[in-house]
Amino acid sequence: MAFCARSLMVMPTWIVSLLCVIIWLVGSGMSPGVCRVEEGTDPRVMVRELTGTCSEEDRQALAVSADDVLAALQQGSGVVLKGVVLAGDLPLDRLSLQPFEPGLVKHPAIVERIQAERVSEVRVIHGPFMLEDVEVQGILATNLIKSGYMVVRGPVSLRGSTIQRSMDLSRMVFMERADFSEMHIGHEGFFIRAVFAKDADFTRTAFGTHSRFHQARFLGKAVFTGARFEGLAELLEVNFAEDAGFARTRFLQGAGFSGSWFHKMLDLSGSRFDREVYFRFTEFRGHTDFHRALFRNTADFTEARFQGDVDFREAVFEQPGLLAGIDLPESGGQGGPTGRDRDFFILLAILAVLWLLLLAMWKKKSR
Repeated sequence: MAFCARSLMVMPTWIVSLLCVIIWLVGSGMSPGVCRVEEGTDPRVMVRELTGTCSEEDRQALAVSADDVLAALQQGSGVVLKGVVLAGDLPLDRLSLQPFEPGLVKHPAIVERIQAERVSEVRVIHGPFMLEDVEVQGILATNLIKSGYMVVRGPVSLRGSTIQRSMDLSRMVFMERADFSEMHIGHEGFFIRAVFAKDADFTRTAFGTHSRFHQARFLGKAVFTGARFEGLAELLEVNFAEDAGFARTRFLQGAGFSGSWFHKMLDLSGSRFDREVYFRFTEFRGHTDFHRALFRNTADFTEARFQGDVDFREAVFEQPGLLAGIDLPESGGQGGPTGRDRDFFILLAILAVLWLLLLAMWKKKSR
C-alpha cells in the first residue's frame, strides 16, 4: 500500500484507486484460502462442499456425519457432498418404506421386475445422491440382499470417491445416469440385482476384494473401460441391453460372466485375465471384441452362443490347453477369423459359383 500512497503525488486519484484495487485482488487470489465447508441454500438438497487449502487434520475436523446425511434423506432431501470426509456408516435400509407405485419409476421393464417379486413397498431417494471425491470411512449399504428395492429418482455420482470399507448397493434402482468412475473400493462392492435405467459409468474404477453384479440389469450403456478388479469379479446372469465396454480392464482374480446376455456390442479389447474366466452359457448377440485380450489361465466358453461378429485378432491364450468351448486356429490361440472375415469368404464363394454358372451358360450358347 506504500506504492499507492507515493503514487497519489504523480497520478490522478481514480487511476491510483484502480491500481490499488487490482493489486489487492491479485494478492488475495494468490494467498491460500481458508479451509471450510460450504453449504447450499436450497432446503431440498443437503450440500456440503470442502473448499480452500485443507490439511488432513482440517479434513478430519470438518468431517460430515453420516447420521446427518441419513436424516436429510429421511426428510426427502437430496444429498450433494464434494471433497469432504464422510464419517460413520450409512445404512440406507433405515429409510422409511412407502407403497410402490408404477409412477415412481415410469419404466415398464422395471415395473415388471418389481411386481414380479411381489414387492409392494420400496424405499425412495427423491433428489440427487452425489458423493464426489468423498472419503467414505464407514460402510455404505442398502442391506437389501434378499428382498425389496431402493429407488433413486435423481442422478447418482460417486465419481473419484474412496470407500475405505465396503459398499453394497444391491437392489438399488438408478433412474438417472449413475457415475462410479475413478472410484476406489477398499473391500466388497456389491450391485446384486441392481437396475440401471440409463448409462452407468465405471471407467477406471478400482474394485476391492470381491465384486458382485449377480442378476443386475443395465438398460443403458455400461462402461468399465480401464477398470481394475483386485478380487473375484462375479458378473453372473447380468443383462446388458446396450453396449458394454470392458476395454483394457484388468481382472486379477477369477472372473465370471456365465449366464449373462450381451444384446449389443461387447468390447473386451486389450483386457487381461490373470486367473480363470468363465463365459459358460453366455449369449453374445452383437459384435464381440476380444482383440489383443490376454488370457493367462482357464478360459471357458462352454455352451456360449455367438450370434454376431467375433474378433479374436492378436488375442493371446498363454495356456491353450485350458481353453474350452470354442475353436481357435492351431497357432496356439493367437487369434482367429472375425465374423466379417467369414462373411467375406462366403461372399467370395457365392461370386465364384455365379461366375462358374455364367461361364457354363456362355459356353453352352457358343456351341
